[in-house]
Formats: sequence, structure tokens, C-alpha cells
Amino acid sequence: MPRRPLRILTWHVHGNYLYYLSQVPHEFWLVTDAQRSSHHSGRSGRLPWGDNVKEAPVEALAQMDFDVVLYQSRHAWETERHTLLSPAQRRLPAIVLEHDPPQEHPTNTRHWAADAPDTLIVHCTHFNALMWDSGASSVQVVEHGVRPLADARYRGERAEGVVVVNNLARRGRRLGADVYATVREQVPLVLVGMNAEAAGGLGEVAHQDLPGFVAERRFFFNPIRYTSLGLSIVEAMMVGAPIVGLATTELATVLRDGETGFVDTRLDRLVDSMRRLLADPGLARSVGEAGRRLAQERFGIGRFVTDWQRVLQTVAG
Repeated sequence: MPRRPLRILTWHVHGNYLYYLSQVPHEFWLVTDAQRSSHHSGRSGRLPWGDNVKEAPVEALAQMDFDVVLYQSRHAWETERHTLLSPAQRRLPAIVLEHDPPQEHPTNTRHWAADAPDTLIVHCTHFNALMWDSGASSVQVVEHGVRPLADARYRGERAEGVVVVNNLARRGRRLGADVYATVREQVPLVLVGMNAEAAGGLGEVAHQDLPGFVAERRFFFNPIRYTSLGLSIVEAMMVGAPIVGLATTELATVLRDGETGFVDTRLDRLVDSMRRLLADPGLARSVGEAGRRLAQERFGIGRFVTDWQRVLQTVAG
């Protein structure tokens, strides 16, 4: 790797992911405007940002020096690349980080950075890489890595499940709003996340408080039909909470039903699993501990940092 840290320009898109990414020993410069608007919010929120996370004001951006540009949204790639960056910055090594699977047709959607010369598309799950049509673009996969924000360990004393989804009421079927509504009529569930109140939940829990909140509940339920792999699932696994979720997208490759969690596409089977966990705290603890060991091995921050170092070596070594 270079003798000095790389200066990486990027955007604040997914806060927790960006925090974990900032564990890579380089400088991350975040596009920032005076309004702290969406994707331009800089070092915002209550995450414990390190000194290697810095802000790049939009009015000075074109005169600043960087080594790599890391695009994390279609808008940044198609619009802000041309309106905010200088010609020299547009010629810098480019990485497109794709957080989601296709939102239109699940298999026939052309990725918006497909066939871009000298651009690497990095997917955060193998499912994403499989489903997107990336054309002739170079593709790599870097699976999630998590550094717990609190030293919380599973207790499970509250006989209820916890669901963590932001804006569930607005995001509808894809995020499983109807699944959550159906299941909560049969087992006790508490929903947290941004605007959770609109779906009958409690509201948002601060990032650093969420591990302890999850640790108190008997299980973690993921109602999402179609996504990449929610970081909240991995974070709950790190706590040792048993996971119950739909056997779709990447989650189907992560959990082994009845051993490291409970996954199925039949809601009645999942409800039966939740009832077993509610009735048997010992089962909940053993399954959750198996999931925690799996998460530490597959999604540890050390492996994540190593993988990203390799990616950066590829584009800017």
C-alpha cells in the first residue's frame, strides 16, 4: 500500500456502513454543504468518527486533492460527478459501492455504472453481484464488517422480538411492512427505527444504545423481503441475539435454519420458531450464541478492513 494514507472522497450515504468503512486506515473526505443535506451531511450524527474522517465543503471541492473517488449513489455518479468535481478529479481512480440489489427488474436491470472504463463496482453481498447486470465493468464483493458500538451481550429477558427498520410504513412491501403487521398480531414485537411510530413502533434508538436494546429482547426479527443484507441483522448477531428472518436474498446464505438462526419463506413456520424462542430461553441463548460465533468469523471488522485494503490496492496501488 502507499506509504501515506490515501485521500478518499466519498458521500455520507449509510452512516453505520461509513463508520465501519472508516476503520480502514486511510482518510475519508465527506462531501458537505452548509445545510447538511441528504448525502452532504459530513461528520453528522452521534457515531464516534475518527480523526481520519474529514469534511470536503462543496464550494472548495473542485480545488482539493484526492487519490480515489468512492461513489455510493446513482445521483453522485450521474450528476454530482459532473457538477461538483473538476475534470482532473473525474479522471481519478473510481470505485462505485453498490449497497442494494436492483430495485426494478431483479435480474435484467443494467447497473448505472456498467461498462464504465477504469471503474470498479464493489457489491456488499454476493446476491447483489449476482442480480445486477454490470456489463463489462470489473466487479468485486466485500461482505459487511461490523465493529460493535457498545459492549452489549445477549440477555433476552424481555419476552418479545425486536424489529429494526427505518421508515417501514413508507417503504411498504419490499421492506416487509405487511409481514411485520401480520406477525405482530400473533407474537409480541417491538419496532424501532426512524419514523417507527407511523407503523405502531417506538421510534428511533440511538446507534450506541441499540445493541443494549436488542440484547434485552428474546429474538431479532427481520421482515424484509428484498434487500442486500441489513447491517442491523449482523449487528444483532454480534450481540448474540437469535435471528428470525425470511430466507430470501443474502440472508438465506448466512443462517442455517434451527442452528444459527431461523429462516423460512413460510410465515407460519417463522411464527412457530418465534413461539419456541419465547417459550424456551435456553434455546434462544444457544442459537444466538451460534449466530454470534458465525458473525465474528464471517463479518469481523478485521476481515472487512483487509478486504477493503485489497480493493484500494487494486485501484490505487
